[in-house]
Amino acid sequence: MNYTLHQLQIFLEVVRHKSITKAAEEMNMTQPALSIQLKNFQGQFDVPLTEIIGRKLFITDFGKSIANIADNIIKEANALKYKTKEYEGLFTGKLRISSASTGKYVIPFFLNDFMNKNSGIDLVLDVTNKSAVIRSLKNNEVDFALVSVIPEEVEVVEEPLLENRLFLVGNKTSFDKNLPFIFREEGSATRQAMNNYLKKNLPTRKRIELTSNEAVKQAVIAGLGYSLIPLIGIRNELKNKELYIIPSKTLPIVTQWRMIWLKDKKLSPVAQAYLDYIREEKEKIIAKNFSWYLNYKTLPHQP
Repeated sequence: MNYTLHQLQIFLEVVRHKSITKAAEEMNMTQPALSIQLKNFQGQFDVPLTEIIGRKLFITDFGKSIANIADNIIKEANALKYKTKEYEGLFTGKLRISSASTGKYVIPFFLNDFMNKNSGIDLVLDVTNKSAVIRSLKNNEVDFALVSVIPEEVEVVEEPLLENRLFLVGNKTSFDKNLPFIFREEGSATRQAMNNYLKKNLPTRKRIELTSNEAVKQAVIAGLGYSLIPLIGIRNELKNKELYIIPSKTLPIVTQWRMIWLKDKKLSPVAQAYLDYIREEKEKIIAKNFSWYLNYKTLPHQP
C-alpha cells in the first residue's frame, strides 16, 4: 500500500463534505485533479470506500473506518509539524468553531487576541441555529461549539465562558398584556427558556414565531410584541432607547455560554492551543469586554 498524506487529506475532505466539488474547493484544487488523487487512493483497497447512488456520493462503512484511521494519521503528522512551528513562533493550522446565533456577540472577543498572536492560523466560524451547531459537533466537523445549553444526545466536555442573561423586552417601558409574545423556532435554547418562563409566570397568549434573534429583535422594535432576549445582543438598542427591559422579580433567566467539544475527541494542536489560551485569558477577556453586561441593573418591579 502506497498512499500519501495529501491523499489522506483529500479523502477526509470528501468524507466531511460528501461532495467532490466542495472537497476540491476546500483543498484549492480543480475537481479533475482531486478526482484523480481520490481514484488512486481508493484503488489501493479491494473494498469500495465510496459509492454513487443517483447523483449523491455516500461513504461506505469500510470508508468510514478508513476515514477514522486517516484522521488519526493526519493529526499525528500535524502534531509533529505544529510542534516545530510552535517552538519557532510560527504556529499554523485551522480552527473550526460552530456557534449558536447569539454567540456572535460573545465568541469574537474570545478569539481576537489569539488570532492576532497566531497569524498562521485560519479560522472557520459558523454562526447558525442550535440544531445545526449540535449536528456539526456530532458529525465531528468542528473542534468546538459555543452553546448556552448542554445537549443531552451527545457526550461532551465543557469550558464555561460567560453568563447568558435573558430579559423580557419591549419597545416601551410599560407592559401591555394584550400584545403577543415573539418566539424563536423550535429547538432554540431561547425558545425553551421562554416556554418555561411563561408557564410559570404569565398565561399563554397568541404567539409569533421567527427564526433568528435578529428577526425577533426587529419585530420587538417595531412593536409587534414582547420577547425574552439575551441582554448581550441589545446593548445599542437599549442605549438608543429603541428597546426597553420590562423588569421582573423572576428575571433575568441566567444560563451559561460554554465552549464544548466531543468527550473522546483528540484535539488538534491548534485546538488545544486555543483551549489553553481560553483557560488562561478568560477572566481578563471578560473584565475587558463584558463589565457593562455583568453590572447591568434594572428597576425592581414586574409586569
